[in-house]
Amino acid sequence: MDKPKTTPKDFFLWAGAMVTLYGSIISFINLLFGYINYVFPDVLYGYYGNPYDNGLSYWMAAFIILSVAAVGLLRYIHTTIAHDPSRADIWVRRWALYLTLFIAGLTILGDLITLLNAFLAGEDLTTRFLLKVLVVLLVAGGVFMHFLADLRGYWAAKPARANAVTVAVGLVGIIAIVSGFFIIGTPWDARVARLDNQRVSDLESLQGQILSFYQNKQALPNTLTQLEDPTLYYNIPVDPETGAAYEYTKTADLGFELCATFKAEGRSMNYGRSISTPVPVGYGVKGTADNWQHGIGRTCFVRSVDPDFFPPFNKTAPVR
Repeated sequence: MDKPKTTPKDFFLWAGAMVTLYGSIISFINLLFGYINYVFPDVLYGYYGNPYDNGLSYWMAAFIILSVAAVGLLRYIHTTIAHDPSRADIWVRRWALYLTLFIAGLTILGDLITLLNAFLAGEDLTTRFLLKVLVVLLVAGGVFMHFLADLRGYWAAKPARANAVTVAVGLVGIIAIVSGFFIIGTPWDARVARLDNQRVSDLESLQGQILSFYQNKQALPNTLTQLEDPTLYYNIPVDPETGAAYEYTKTADLGFELCATFKAEGRSMNYGRSISTPVPVGYGVKGTADNWQHGIGRTCFVRSVDPDFFPPFNKTAPVR
């Protein structure tokens, strides 16, 4: 009996199924890694005011789109095989299944090697590290077992169980997405955080201009309008949402106060978690202990200029 021929349709169906499958798996793993990083932050990785700014939104979107595409393509392929069992023997299917088993097997081995190496090297096996190892092991192991069963014809012989597995995988994906909204907040929360981060950035910009004004004028400005200078192309920033001006008050010869109205608790610490290292307010500026941390509503930041760090420019010095 002649072997069934692989048509261009077969080739591109399987190619598309494998690309979307691998992409959805990679996205799923990176999404779970992002959740783990948020719940168990590492102080060595700096400060992040909004977890959605660190790739989570991309991995979430990629997982949703690619997983739906992969499930759709694979179900269509299995339906085709059910109508024409000879399509199960085409070479592109065998190559795709064996390639997937090969990659999944290597991933499992690499994951176990990473775990054993960390143990033998005496490294600190933190919860963060162990959870990531477990995620890779479970995902790669699940993929390996599923496609090994497919290669042996198990799912074709038991379609009810195949459907149950598809539903279970779908539920896991939905739970992963929904859980993310409880862990890191909804996209609407992310929008609010981005606006608040912009407000902090604007206040930092104003603080820098105030210090520059002090060095040039030997005094703090009385109002923010004194900072406008068309020759320097500096426009005084306003609230990104309402367009209202930020509040500025000169409290002393070397003291001033900047105020803004925020919509959420400050998340400028690492992944929204408190860490021991303070966020600097800027060289030469003495500020409140919480620096740019803020609560909901109107928040003021008290600053005082240190002349030792920002001595006034010597305007009598000869120009060379």
